[in-house]
Amino acid sequence: MTTARPALDPELRELLADIPLMPQLDAEGLARLRQFPATPVDSLLAHRQVERREITVPAKDGTAIPLSVLSPTRTDRTDAAPCVYWMHGGGMVMGDRFSQLDIPLEWLDECGAVVVSVDYRLAPEATGTTPVDDCYQGLLWVAEHSAELGIDPARIVVAGASAGGGLAAGVTLLARDLGTPAIAAQILICPMLDHRNTSTSSHQYTGEPGVWTRQMNEFGWLAVLGDLTGDEVPAYVSPALADDLSGLPTTYIDTGSAEVFRDEDAEYAGRIWAAGGQAELHVWAGGFHGFDALCPQATISATARRTRTDWLARLLRSNGAAAWTALRT
Repeated sequence: MTTARPALDPELRELLADIPLMPQLDAEGLARLRQFPATPVDSLLAHRQVERREITVPAKDGTAIPLSVLSPTRTDRTDAAPCVYWMHGGGMVMGDRFSQLDIPLEWLDECGAVVVSVDYRLAPEATGTTPVDDCYQGLLWVAEHSAELGIDPARIVVAGASAGGGLAAGVTLLARDLGTPAIAAQILICPMLDHRNTSTSSHQYTGEPGVWTRQMNEFGWLAVLGDLTGDEVPAYVSPALADDLSGLPTTYIDTGSAEVFRDEDAEYAGRIWAAGGQAELHVWAGGFHGFDALCPQATISATARRTRTDWLARLLRSNGAAAWTALRT
């Protein structure tokens, strides 16, 4: 397997040099990382006109799953708002519902969307389908309480980054197969889709400190899969395993050329097209894993975020279920 790899974007390379990188991720390192304070959210909300509501919904086993509901303050509108249901990143093993929240908050600003972020349970304490089931139960609650939340149930978008992108893909497959709730679109940002970890890009980003390497990916997947192996691994957990990608909502996928998930993400988009679905794929030249979240000041990051927001704005521009039905058929 080749060790050659695409070069980093020059500006990102300079910024990355100032970011401390993990040489590895193991149980001891994870314990240390989890000791860091939770992602501060007050600073993200301070300059925004946002109504914040904290609730819990029951998981399948009765465990309380926290949701943060962030709604733009609306004094001059009576129509229902679109909703972005957000799943955070962190390799399935770390992070919280406020992680990477600046990304969907841009969509609150630009599109007037209600942002709902879910605190799914983390591996290795929660394994198998528990994280994706937690996310799905939260989404069901949002859809069932859409009127109360001021949300248009025909304009619910699921979105996530990294592990959250994989969970968003899994939730979308689960909603399709169970027939509820309706999902208007999915936004998968450098998503973690394939536990097999066998792609060319997976092997290219291995063996040295990085934002997210092949070895870190193996640790994350082993943590969430537990004792599951081979055919026991559900496609809802590892979405690349899904035999059928037909009937999915319109999809946005972006990734970097210089990251471990590049090939599985591009392949997922290709399989959606092959199944007759609609997907937009962006592979940002020189982008490392999570570049636009870690280095939002970089030109390539601003371009990636603007492109993603413009895509969502186009989809949300028309009000009403009829427009969405037309887009999804």
